[in-house]
Amino acid sequence: MPLSSQGQPYPPQQSYQQPQYGQQAPTGQQPSYGQQASYGQQGPQYGQQPSYGQQPYGQQQPQYGQQPPSYGQQSPQYGQQAPTGQQPSYGQQSPQYGQQSLGQQSLGQQAFGQQEQYGQAGWQQQGPEGFGPAEPAKKSRKGWIIAIASALAVVLLGGGAVWAVGAIGGGGTQPHEVLPASSIAYVRLDLDPAANQKVALFQIARKFTVTKDTFKGDDPRQALFDLTQDSGFSKVDFAKDVDPWLGSRIGLAIVPSGGKEPDYAVAVQVKDEAQAKAGITKLMGKEKFGLAFRDDYALVTSSQSLADKYAAETTSLADNAEFNDDVNALGEQGVLSYWAHLGKVGELALTDKSSEQAKALEQVKNARFAGALRFDSSYAELAGIVSGAEGMIDGDLEPTKLSTLPASTAGALSYSGLDQIITKKWAEIEQSVAASPAGAQFKQFIDQAKQTYGLQLPDDLATILGKNLTLAVDAQGLDSDKIKGGLRIATDPAKAQAVYDKIQKAMTSSGQPAPQLAKVAGDGTFTVATTDEYAKALGGEGTLGESETFKTAIPDGDDATFALFVDLDKVEKYYLQSMEGDDKANAQVLKAVGMSGKQTATEATFSLRVLFN
Repeated sequence: MPLSSQGQPYPPQQSYQQPQYGQQAPTGQQPSYGQQASYGQQGPQYGQQPSYGQQPYGQQQPQYGQQPPSYGQQSPQYGQQAPTGQQPSYGQQSPQYGQQSLGQQSLGQQAFGQQEQYGQAGWQQQGPEGFGPAEPAKKSRKGWIIAIASALAVVLLGGGAVWAVGAIGGGGTQPHEVLPASSIAYVRLDLDPAANQKVALFQIARKFTVTKDTFKGDDPRQALFDLTQDSGFSKVDFAKDVDPWLGSRIGLAIVPSGGKEPDYAVAVQVKDEAQAKAGITKLMGKEKFGLAFRDDYALVTSSQSLADKYAAETTSLADNAEFNDDVNALGEQGVLSYWAHLGKVGELALTDKSSEQAKALEQVKNARFAGALRFDSSYAELAGIVSGAEGMIDGDLEPTKLSTLPASTAGALSYSGLDQIITKKWAEIEQSVAASPAGAQFKQFIDQAKQTYGLQLPDDLATILGKNLTLAVDAQGLDSDKIKGGLRIATDPAKAQAVYDKIQKAMTSSGQPAPQLAKVAGDGTFTVATTDEYAKALGGEGTLGESETFKTAIPDGDDATFALFVDLDKVEKYYLQSMEGDDKANAQVLKAVGMSGKQTATEATFSLRVLFN
C-alpha cells in the first residue's frame, strides 16, 4: 500500500459505554476509545518518529490501557471530516479507497462495521505453507500452560490472523489488571485489540493471496482452542462447552513462590462465570487446578488456595510502577505484548551463583524488557525496550547515519560501539575463549596477529571496528561480476590506514594476494570499497534518507545506534525468477525490512519492521 495512506487521523469520538459481548451499541452512540490517537498518525514532518516513550508520529502518549479514537466517523471522501451534524455509519467510506467501499466488503454476509453475534467474526485458520500446529506437549501438571503458549505462537505466526472489523471492540479490562502485582513476567494475547490494529490487519490481509479471504471461516478463539486439543486437554465441544463463556483476551503471568519453582496464573476473559466454571472444569479433566474469578476474568492456577489469594488481592500488575513505566514507554500494545523483569527471572534460572552467569546477571539485576507486536496499514512491527540495565555502554554512541548512504543502496548493516566492546571486554574474551575447546587455536591466532602482522591487540582491532561500522551493498552491479560494496568506519582515518597497511604488507610478504580495494579517508571516517566510484559515494553524503521506504523502515534513522535495512524491491528480481504462482505473488507484496534502535548506558530500544507494497 502506498505510504501516502499513512497518517489519516481517526476523528475523536464522544464518550461511550462499552457494551457487553454480543450486545448492540445504543442507537446514535459512537464508541469512544479514550484519548489515544490512532497508531499510524504522523506529525507535520513525514517520517520523523519520536523516541520510545512518546506516542508515535507526534501524538501525546496516553496512560497504558487507554484506547484510540473509534474508527468509522470518516466522511464519504476518505480522510476528510464529515459535515457538521452528520455521522456516517461504520464502514461508509469512499469507494475511492481501494476502488471499493470498506462497507461493501463481504464479511461472511455481514457489512463492514456492523455488530454481529460474538464468535462469528471471520478468521482464516489456514496459515502460510510451512506452518502448522505445534508439536503436542507431553501431558503433565503444567502441560496445558505450555499448550496455550504454543497455540498463541502458532495462531499469530502461522494463521494469517485477521479479525472481522465489524466488532471494533478494543475496550474493557485487560489481563494485567487482574493478575498479581508481584508478577515478574507477563504475556498477553488480545483477539479484540484497538480499532486501528484491526483496520491495519484488514488492509494488510488483502495484499496476500493466503489471507485475502480471511473474513470467512472459523472463529479465532476456536482456532486457538483447536490447537490445544492434542496437548493434554480433555475432549470437549467448542460450540457447547467453550463458546458460551470464552472472551477475547488471555494473559499469563509468572509469580515468585518463595521456592525454587515459581507460581503461575492464567487470566482468561469470560462472559459468564457459571458457564465458565463448568466449561473450564470439563476442559481440565483430571488435571489439578485452582479457579477463581475477578473482574470478568477466570484466574486459573495450580491450586485453589492460590487462585483465591490472587482473586482477593486489592492490587494487580497494573499497580506495578515499573510495569507501567515500561509499557507506557513502549506505546501501542498491539495484538501481542509481553513484559519481564530480567533480573528476577534470571535469579530463578540461576543455579550456580559463583559462575560467570552470576557475574553477568549482576549487570541486569534491575533490567526489564517489554515488547509488542503491532500493525500499520503498510507494515508489521515488533518493537521492544530494555530498561534499568547498568553499564551497557560509556557515554553516547555514534549514530549510524544510514540516511547518508547512496540512494541506490540495496542493503546496509550498521552498528556503533564495537570499539568499546572490544576494549572493555578484551580480557574477558581472552579468558572465556581460552577455557573453550578452541582456546589453543585462538591463542595461536592472536600470537600470529601480533608477530606476523605487527598488530597491537585489542587497540588496532578497536580502530578498525571504529565508533561505528557500516557495511553497504549497492543495487547497481548485483547482476555483474563487480558488486559494489564496502565498509564505512567512523574512526581515526590515519590509524585505520596504518592497520590496513600492516595487514596488506603481511599478506604480500607471505605470498598471499592482497585484496584490491579502493580507500577513501574522510573527516573522521575511513572507507574501503570494491570500486573507486563506490568508495567515493559511500564516503560522501548520499540521499537514502529521502526515500519514503527507508524512513518508514528505519523510523529513528537520525538517532539509531544500530540498524539493518534491506530494500526488497531493489533485489526481488534475483529471487522472484525462481518462484511462481501464489508464492511469487505473495513475495512481491514484501517491500522492505528494517531493524533499528538506540542504546544508552541504561536503556535500549529496537524496532523490527516488515513493509508491504
